[in-house]
Amino acid sequence: MSPLDLLLEPLQYEFMVNALATTVIAAVVCALLSCWLVLVGWSLMGDAVSHAVLPGVVLAYVLGAPFALGAVVFGLLAVALIGAVRGTSRVKEDAAIGIVFTTLFALGLVLISVTPSQTDLNHIIFGNVLGVSGTDLVQIAVLGAITFTVLVVKRRDLTLYAFDPVHAYAVGLSPRFLGALLLGLLALTSVVALQVVGVVLVVAMLIIPGATAYLLTDRFGRMLVLAPALSAVCAVAGIYLSYWLDAASGGLVVLVQGAVFALVYLLAPRHGLLGRRLTARRARTV
Repeated sequence: MSPLDLLLEPLQYEFMVNALATTVIAAVVCALLSCWLVLVGWSLMGDAVSHAVLPGVVLAYVLGAPFALGAVVFGLLAVALIGAVRGTSRVKEDAAIGIVFTTLFALGLVLISVTPSQTDLNHIIFGNVLGVSGTDLVQIAVLGAITFTVLVVKRRDLTLYAFDPVHAYAVGLSPRFLGALLLGLLALTSVVALQVVGVVLVVAMLIIPGATAYLLTDRFGRMLVLAPALSAVCAVAGIYLSYWLDAASGGLVVLVQGAVFALVYLLAPRHGLLGRRLTARRARTV
């Protein structure tokens, strides 16, 4: 079989075309948002919100409401609960995050177990990108487009907030509003990625691309280009590998992203482990 056949054969099937389109959309949007999450230091918060949206998605399914609505409501609820626990007790932020997101995630699991459904709701947990329908693809594309557009339009304000919230406040911006905006977009993005990797692995798509790009460049503008580009390539590679290896699609997408991060961690010219050692060795010889 020629390399061209390896590329074209999966595209003969509609479910593979839908899977590729869905995964690339989710990968690009998650990667763009991940740049700010990594910069602000919200990796753990991203983990919390992406898991906390599970009961909201299940309740939205039960009520026949859009998944995005339930996700945003429970995402913001999680943030409010974390703030309340942290502000009214001796419990520190990391512990408050762990308590809130695991409790809400457990609530989602219980709701799934007791909700009568003609469809398997476990795809919310583990993802089912190969089962994406045309309607699902349209919904994911719309949510992805909304999130992508807001991030691009507000990129300067969000970047200033990420680097220096005090300066952002001094020039007339509202750090509280920008933080809430990021959290709302995080909830929406979680819905976009649910179909691909499920709640369990959403955090990987929200953190790995930004962390990888962060090791490759010192300029945030380049980071906003590198992260989505790398994530899209990893998404396509993961879907193709899942077809030819007959393995879990979402898991392979994340594994490819993790492998790319490992390579960058070792080989990045300025911030890679080996790159820093080579630079230090050259400095000593000079």
